[in-house]
Amino acid sequence: MSRYRSLLGFSWAMAGLAVVAAAGMIVDDRVLVGVPIWSKPLKFAVSFAAYGLTLAWMLSRRPAPSRAGTWAAHTVVVTGLIEMSVIVGQTLRGRRSHFNVETPLDRGLFLTMGGTIGALWVATLVIAVLLFRARLGDRPTTWAIRLGALIALAGLLLGGLMLLPTPEQQARRAAGLVSTIVGAHGVGVPDGGPTMPLTGWNTTGGDLRVPHFVGMHALQALPLLLYGVEALARRRARLRDERVRLRLVLTAAGFLTGLLALVTWQALRGQALLRPDPATLVALAALVAATATGGCAALRTPRTPDTDAHQPTRTMEPTG
Repeated sequence: MSRYRSLLGFSWAMAGLAVVAAAGMIVDDRVLVGVPIWSKPLKFAVSFAAYGLTLAWMLSRRPAPSRAGTWAAHTVVVTGLIEMSVIVGQTLRGRRSHFNVETPLDRGLFLTMGGTIGALWVATLVIAVLLFRARLGDRPTTWAIRLGALIALAGLLLGGLMLLPTPEQQARRAAGLVSTIVGAHGVGVPDGGPTMPLTGWNTTGGDLRVPHFVGMHALQALPLLLYGVEALARRRARLRDERVRLRLVLTAAGFLTGLLALVTWQALRGQALLRPDPATLVALAALVAATATGGCAALRTPRTPDTDAHQPTRTMEPTG
């Protein structure tokens, strides 16, 4: 990973910022939109630290560095630094960083953040293309990395749903009223209501941060799953077969893709994550059942022609 020092340095900087933000949670009792004011810098710093470290590891799996990879890595660092500078700056001012268009400065900062996230998505897309053009280890490792990057791209893209005006904001605009907020995390409920601990996700309505989170962190989830499978392979001979591990990776990727679609559908219907309706529960049960079936099928030891060839053949004994 030392070939991508900018990403590593960025990750260390974000880890340090996370410590500062955690201290801010303790010493600063201000609340913004119903949550401690330093919670957003903390969550973004932790997320960016993991993001930069994961991308550095993935890129280092390629046989040799490339100009495109270096450019993409630097772009992720620059856009991430701009994003965090705005978030921390607005926190210090006691202002919202996202969706805030109340003043020309707030609007300019919010538009800047939109531009940086767009550039970050393009840089991540370039990295994903590079990962598809190289062998990154054995087949399970290669596909865990590639599919994790693809699902992360989808998760990043779904974050754009938060930028759309809510029906209430559209009604204000139609009435000729000025709106100081454009976009929202919540669906069907205003931001700032009851939330889950740690995540801050709304507990009374839909929250578009849920699919954003699920998609982005597939980047880490699939490689970590494979790492766990490889650790178990020391005691489970069946898992030592590369084809079995590849099938498990593909099954897990299918589950994460289905889960991403499910939580997106749930959020868009204005439904809180922990308050699923019967339709959501049925869809979740179907997803779990399909994943379990795929996992059982993946664990079957593949039969090979060589194995069949070495099976003893039974001959007919003469009678009489």
